Amino acid sequence: MKKFILFLFVSTSLFASPEIARWKAQAKRVTIYRDEYGVPHIYGKSDADAVFGMLYAQCEDDFSRVERNYIEKLGRLAEVDGAKELANDLYLRLIIDPAEAKADYERSPIWLKKLLIAYADGINYYLHKHPRVKPALLTHFEPWYPLLWTDGSIGAISTGDVTEEEVGKFYGISELTAFHQKEKVLDEDLTGSNGFAVGKTLSKTGNALLYINPHVTFYFRPEIHVNSEAGLHVYGAVTWGQFFVYQGFNEKNGWMHTSSQVDVSDLYQEQVEMRNRVPYYLLDGKWIPMKVKKISLQVAGESKARAFTTYFTHRGAVMAKRDGHWISVRSYNRSLKSLEQSWLRTKTTGLASYQKVMDLRANTSNNTVYADNLGNIAYWHGNYVPKRDPKKDWGLVQDGTSSANDWTGLHPVDEIVHVYNPITGWIQNCNSTPFTVSGSASPLRANYPVYMAPDGENFRDKNAVRLFSSAPKLDLQDLIHLGYDRKLTAFEVLIPALTKAYALQPSTELKELVDSLSAWDLHSNVNSVAQNVAIRWAQALLPSIPKLRQFGGETDPVINFTQFTSMASADLLVNALQQVKHNLEKQYGTWKMTWGELNRFQRISNSVIFDDQKPSLPVAFTSSAWGQLPSYTSRAFPGTQKWYGVNGNSFVCAVEFGKQIRAYSLLAGGQSGDPLSPHFFDQSVNYANGVFKPVLFYKSDVLQHVSKQYRP
Repeated sequence: MKKFILFLFVSTSLFASPEIARWKAQAKRVTIYRDEYGVPHIYGKSDADAVFGMLYAQCEDDFSRVERNYIEKLGRLAEVDGAKELANDLYLRLIIDPAEAKADYERSPIWLKKLLIAYADGINYYLHKHPRVKPALLTHFEPWYPLLWTDGSIGAISTGDVTEEEVGKFYGISELTAFHQKEKVLDEDLTGSNGFAVGKTLSKTGNALLYINPHVTFYFRPEIHVNSEAGLHVYGAVTWGQFFVYQGFNEKNGWMHTSSQVDVSDLYQEQVEMRNRVPYYLLDGKWIPMKVKKISLQVAGESKARAFTTYFTHRGAVMAKRDGHWISVRSYNRSLKSLEQSWLRTKTTGLASYQKVMDLRANTSNNTVYADNLGNIAYWHGNYVPKRDPKKDWGLVQDGTSSANDWTGLHPVDEIVHVYNPITGWIQNCNSTPFTVSGSASPLRANYPVYMAPDGENFRDKNAVRLFSSAPKLDLQDLIHLGYDRKLTAFEVLIPALTKAYALQPSTELKELVDSLSAWDLHSNVNSVAQNVAIRWAQALLPSIPKLRQFGGETDPVINFTQFTSMASADLLVNALQQVKHNLEKQYGTWKMTWGELNRFQRISNSVIFDDQKPSLPVAFTSSAWGQLPSYTSRAFPGTQKWYGVNGNSFVCAVEFGKQIRAYSLLAGGQSGDPLSPHFFDQSVNYANGVFKPVLFYKSDVLQHVSKQYRP
């Protein structure tokens, strides 16, 4: 009987006794304070202790999101969601190799290895203490997992324009229906993030200001505050399951990342011939055998793993076939150096210190807007920028038969597009061109290779430049107000074209709609009927607006929209409005419905769909594709008449770097992913109205607002 009991205990235990004892000892060195909004303030003795507490707190708030991010980066979604995810899994395994991540872990410096162990221990200790939490797949987290995903960006993966569907087709995956069935919402492609910095000359107090405004999928990042006795003191947004604050600030400086179109990956058309089932590719007149790698992927409900034979040139994986030619991809999607950079920036102490971290040149997906307590502001457009022939158009597929098309090292940071302390006193980037970043003090396009900044200009950029160019001196509240400017500048281009077209083709039926649009002040408002009509009309036009290829392959929404409206026929513009009126009347009984009646904010759990019968809040904001600075992209879902927000403003924060930090923040919905938590939706009203809460940065402030204090 005793032997049976012992056997049962050992066979059902997920973790060994020695590691449980280690976790318990580490937990005693960590204290977590939750404030009245549920934001975790973590205090640890060492940096590793702080990371342990940080991951434990993340799991408390939403373990399923922590786990999901690593299931995806491991290339194992098909084990959970079935064969529809096979192409996505193979796509990721071609560019993120777990074996390479493990090797990087083994050669990591001691300080980083301690953090990686603490990362895994924090999650595993949470699972040990919460046996009712049932992971979808990962029952034991490994310390090398963060080396699969070394950048906190939602768009960290770069493979040019190669898609998961192309990978699936090339390697013979038949289950590609998910790609054809996926709903396409065009204005979601036109959104992004905002970063602003205000220097001494434009600041009312003489202190630098920073505005952090990522536009990502809702609930992609929570808010967190992490401290250690080893000098870590950082506040900001952390991507679920990562151990570094991705966008935030410490006592000395702060950083905001916007997504970049800097060319960090290139495509090559290969000339291939098969020899004894091994593909050879031609390079400089010589035939070279490709590296062959077997990748096995498990699928839910299938007993046998599916095996794929994949191919690699010296540049990278073969990922597609176009016009009969194999396409290989050169990219840089994860690295040990990138993870080191992501952590080290959180402990920087000023501009020189931050520049030293930038010199690692391992950040592939971000621009950086920077400010510090000495009044410095700075901007870098990208960071990891390979050297290439500047005469070539790197937005096109290159000839793979010539090594002259290979990269030749990396540009030093001071060679990439950047601005330090511009005389205008401000910096703005809205996922747009860097050549408007500081008004008259912006860098000049002619001074840089096209591949360094192929980004076009969007309407948010035009709006931000307009606001900063005419701004008097700003304080923190002024900056928050500016960051929530509601003007939809795209309609300065679109509506005049409509009124001109209507004059050529007047219609009694449409007169009231056109009059309403002509009288509209172009600012978002929950009570605006014109806004509802305008957005639906503009969305109807999007498929007809050509994306003209410019600047090395990137499109420029401002130029595209302007050229479209100058060339579009009156029939197209007026008929689109007629169709909008018809659709509104058919669906809702009237076209005179306000934007707030349609556009709603409703938080759902990770497994529930939106529901018109459940409570929701009206939101004035819309997609930043239309030029307003705050972003709220919404759409209808199966069974809904209303539109519900899915991405846009997530964690937003405004910071002043004086003798002491002063900051305000806002988080979409709430801190917790648990529908039963009081912090699931407690920031909803503030979010819908753009009302910020004070940031509790110093421990004396934290202790005055503690709702819960505990050790992991």
